[in-house]
Amino acid sequence: MTEATLKTLLEGITPPDEAARAAAHAHWASLAKPLGGLGALETTLESAAALTGSAALDLSKRAVLVLCADNGVVAQGVSQTDQSVTRTVAENLAARRTSVCQMARTARCEVVPVDMGMAGEPVPGVRNCRVASGTTDFTQGPAMRREQAVEAVAKGIALVREQKAQGVTLLATGEMGIGNTTTSSAVAAVLLGQPVECMTGRGAGLSDEGLARKINAIQRGIAVNQPDPDDALDVLAKLGGFDIAGLCGVFLGGALEGVPVLMDGFISGVAALCAVRLCPAATKAVFASHCSSEPAARLVLEALGKAPLITAGLHLGEGTGAVAAIPLWDMALAVYRNCYSFADGGLTPYTPQGGAGC
Repeated sequence: MTEATLKTLLEGITPPDEAARAAAHAHWASLAKPLGGLGALETTLESAAALTGSAALDLSKRAVLVLCADNGVVAQGVSQTDQSVTRTVAENLAARRTSVCQMARTARCEVVPVDMGMAGEPVPGVRNCRVASGTTDFTQGPAMRREQAVEAVAKGIALVREQKAQGVTLLATGEMGIGNTTTSSAVAAVLLGQPVECMTGRGAGLSDEGLARKINAIQRGIAVNQPDPDDALDVLAKLGGFDIAGLCGVFLGGALEGVPVLMDGFISGVAALCAVRLCPAATKAVFASHCSSEPAARLVLEALGKAPLITAGLHLGEGTGAVAAIPLWDMALAVYRNCYSFADGGLTPYTPQGGAGC
């Protein structure tokens, strides 16, 4: 896909269906419970209705896309481990042994590991969408070519279309890639115009010395590449990773195909931010799951205008936070579909009273 084709495609993303949102809201109001009593669980389903165009929600088939990629910046000592760990975890994802696999089993969610650009040979059982065998070290120049960023975004969109064709109606996002909190912090710092120190955390547990190296590497990468904060593709190409670019495409694909996409933590949040910068209308497909303990996670959520369902200090990755939110969607749907109405119970419905809150 060329950049021009991508731009034309994104112009087809329509605004949310406000009639469907209103219908879902009216249905909630008809149920025998306090108005808005389930808070964000209600508005989440209303937003899902606005995305899908129907208040009759079916979210029974779900999958978590775990995008795996390696990042050349690990050469700068920005992580505790080397990039061989990316491959090891991908192998265990394929064997359904990792943390997200155990959680997904409970949430009745399929795990789909995807190779967006890992070093070495393809891993059996991992969907091969690789753009290249990892990015280059962004302290020495762009992490990838602009055309590669477009390719990765396009492959993310194609993944959503593939999943929808298989009947999937709810997607969660995940990632695995040593060094990807470094790439995410770099991209977020530029897009949000924030100091690198404010946007950079310890990732999987860096020491003070390691954190200092990480911050320095990001500062050097920004200085060397001079990314344009008004051009999300430029920022992605110069500082990002294939996993982030692919996830950006997943959010865009959700908006194009009417499939809700659950954002995981900081890394997929940065990908969602890139998607919304590329196409503001894509925000309708982005659903926050939790607020990561990474320092910049809340800033990214605020920039997206999204509120998390869970605040539990999660920072594992793999899509664990997004999958953890799925049972909350299920419980909301159970009430939405099965709770008796005021009419069924012979009760007088609540009516909005207005007035200031406490």
